[in-house]
Amino acid sequence: MQSHLGGRGARTPRRPAFARKGRCAGRAVALAVVVLLHTADVTAATPPQPRVITLDAALDAAKKLQPQLRQARAATEGARAAAAEARAPLLPQAMLSLTYERTTANFFSRPGTLPPGTTGAGTRAAGSWKTFNYFNGGATLNQLLWDFGQTTGRYRAAKVQTEAQVESERAVTRQVTLSVRSAYFTASTNKALVGVAEETLRNLESHLTQTQAFVSVGTAPEIDLAQARADVANGQAMLVSARNNYLLAKAQLNQAVGWTAGLDYEVADTPAAPVEGEDAPLEQLETEALQARPELAALQRQVEAQRLTVGALKGAFGPTLAGSVSATSGGTTLSALGWNVAAGLSLDWPIFQGGLTRAQVRQAEATEAQLSAELDTQRLQVRAELEQARLGVHAARASLDAQHDAVISARERLRLAQGRYETGVGSGVELGDAQVALTSAEAQWVQAAGQLATARAQLLHALGRW
Repeated sequence: MQSHLGGRGARTPRRPAFARKGRCAGRAVALAVVVLLHTADVTAATPPQPRVITLDAALDAAKKLQPQLRQARAATEGARAAAAEARAPLLPQAMLSLTYERTTANFFSRPGTLPPGTTGAGTRAAGSWKTFNYFNGGATLNQLLWDFGQTTGRYRAAKVQTEAQVESERAVTRQVTLSVRSAYFTASTNKALVGVAEETLRNLESHLTQTQAFVSVGTAPEIDLAQARADVANGQAMLVSARNNYLLAKAQLNQAVGWTAGLDYEVADTPAAPVEGEDAPLEQLETEALQARPELAALQRQVEAQRLTVGALKGAFGPTLAGSVSATSGGTTLSALGWNVAAGLSLDWPIFQGGLTRAQVRQAEATEAQLSAELDTQRLQVRAELEQARLGVHAARASLDAQHDAVISARERLRLAQGRYETGVGSGVELGDAQVALTSAEAQWVQAAGQLATARAQLLHALGRW
């Protein structure tokens, strides 16, 4: 004889008709109690609505507030100043000088100051504290004429280095944009998970009320009530965790934007629009990325600047030719100053400096080779980032579709479990399991949507788009 508590295939004995009718009547009474409890008119004060932050507002604020961008802009201004500094030796160098002295006029001799036999040579003059005015002024104009490209090469290298810094600033801006988008979509996902937790808790509380009604009329066992209370407690804990995660995500968004305000705001539900060309072949996307990525442009400019620096350093092997014009005046009174004017050329040619110039050239050439290798590495990195982002978009879309189907199935399962429990066929455990399955499916669906939004943001970054 097979027990009805036994293994698979065991049959549960049918209840007598009068027992089933009594149980259904009890269920009806309990359901009526639940309806009355849930249709009670409860008046509550409407809380003030918090401000809502959109993704565009967060991006605009980051452009003004993010310290990384301010630092990049300052570096660009420093590069422009360095280029102006490198240009300065190419322009005329003018200087004016004027000195005034109140001095004694005592004469003293020293060897070589007077020719032999001159009156006063070798004698000691008497000292006097009588003082005289002495004025001395001068004007000098120097102009570099030719130095075999040393100064012009440094200036061109500095200008190209400024262009590289401008591209680096753009790269920082794009990185900040990616950080803000990622943080925003994370916060939006956690906000949706709070909604899932709140809906789950409402369902669990409704189940608890329903189970209490059933137990009170004797149509459900006490264990169902204990299970329902445990489920509500777990739902409350899940809601607390979800809200805390949402606050943490908003704190990370504040950091990405550069906000120092509090967390008393809500993020708007901003789904990530499909990226144009996200299904295109990798080679097509790679061509666009290599042309648009500012990191690559910055490295290319740095390689060019270093090449110009090498040429400027090689110019030190030749001489430097400069011209000068000067005028001087001096005397004891301003009304009777003497003057002189001079013009000249100077040629400086360092013949031997212990190999300094050759070593500087070798060091600059090694730096150029290092930058060229870094540029090739960055190209490979761009391709890897692009492939990863592209595959991430495809995987997230497939996961989102699968999770959507899972949510539909879980909702249907909960509906059936609810119906079975209300008619006395199902159990509280079955109903709780169905609710847990729905909560898990909805949470995974929300997370899949967030992963898709983040993957699309990474694809935009990899392509060099804004």
